[in-house]
Amino acid sequence: MRDARIAPASRAASEFGSVALVLQGGGALGAYQAGVYERLLAAGIEPTWIAGISIGAINSAIIAGNPREQRLARLREFWELVSGSATGAPIYWSGAPMVDTVRAWVNQLAAERAFTQGVAGFFTPRVPPPYLLWNGGGATSYYDTAPLRATLERLVDFDRINARETRLSVGAVNVRTGNFAYFDNTVDRIRPEHIMASGALPPGFDAVEIDGEQYWDGGMVSNTPLEWVLSNGTGLDTLVWQVDLWSAHGELPRDLASVATRMKEIQYSSRTRSATDSLRKVKKLRSTLCELLDMIPADVAASPQARALAAAADPALYNIVELIYRSATYEGQYKDVEFSRRTMNEHWQAGHADADATLAHEEILRLPSSDNNPAVFDFLTKPAQPLKRPS
Repeated sequence: MRDARIAPASRAASEFGSVALVLQGGGALGAYQAGVYERLLAAGIEPTWIAGISIGAINSAIIAGNPREQRLARLREFWELVSGSATGAPIYWSGAPMVDTVRAWVNQLAAERAFTQGVAGFFTPRVPPPYLLWNGGGATSYYDTAPLRATLERLVDFDRINARETRLSVGAVNVRTGNFAYFDNTVDRIRPEHIMASGALPPGFDAVEIDGEQYWDGGMVSNTPLEWVLSNGTGLDTLVWQVDLWSAHGELPRDLASVATRMKEIQYSSRTRSATDSLRKVKKLRSTLCELLDMIPADVAASPQARALAAAADPALYNIVELIYRSATYEGQYKDVEFSRRTMNEHWQAGHADADATLAHEEILRLPSSDNNPAVFDFLTKPAQPLKRPS
């Protein structure tokens, strides 16, 4: 059930009763999502529901955990913090022009710096390292995420999140059972642990304990919360902005390094398109079920069987707007741990550009017809038109 305190959709998307922002995991690539959000905000589109995995959960918490007029500034503060230097050393090559070969080398150095020195406000290497420790505790991860806790406590107002002004959902996987779990502020009281659990990717980060259970990064099972949003919706017509950081489509690998990159892209893209196709078929069945229930006699509608079917029915209309980050040719297998300031700003600007290109198509703000529900839009890959899905 939708909590009455969740705010209505923005005026810019007034045909919809709800606006959902769905943020995939992808580490340093997450600045792209911040850029997208900035342009949505400028267009007057404010999400009423934010769902995230891993870095998407961190971005989600920062947005939901601040008043509207401070959200963008807090996002910028976070991304400038983590793209600074963990040791205070200067950040080189911040603006110098470079050919792709040199840029690939520089990005690799930046990623190696994160591996060896950590990321400011996010994680630090364990000292002593885990292989010198006894079982348990720090012996199960290479990095300590205490800095992330401090960052979240400083940048996020968890009382605001739990006041449910904006709905927030974050996903993680139970280490003991292997089951996926969502923590949602309409049901759970969200704490820093929930956000940290969603991004606790092993063996880099240790599992996070929540209510006696240990949780790892939700991206190990599913790296996008789209299914959660479509399956646990409010019953309102919903405009979904799905902002992904990994593309399922890519070039054939040319060497072992590009093989590793391609493997990562396929693994973490969570088969976005095929998942959307499957969800569309399910949504069509749930919509058809609504139509069927309207046709049956009142005495049949009152039966336990009909009531069970009614609980599964969903009359809501959905537009799903897909924005998927497209990596530059010089970004390699460690692009998700390359936190340099220059690259962060480029990711942010890429989010600007893709959001602006998509917002130029006014049809995304119009309700879809019932026979094309949900309508799925992707203007950033060819063909540049709404994707027609099989029934």
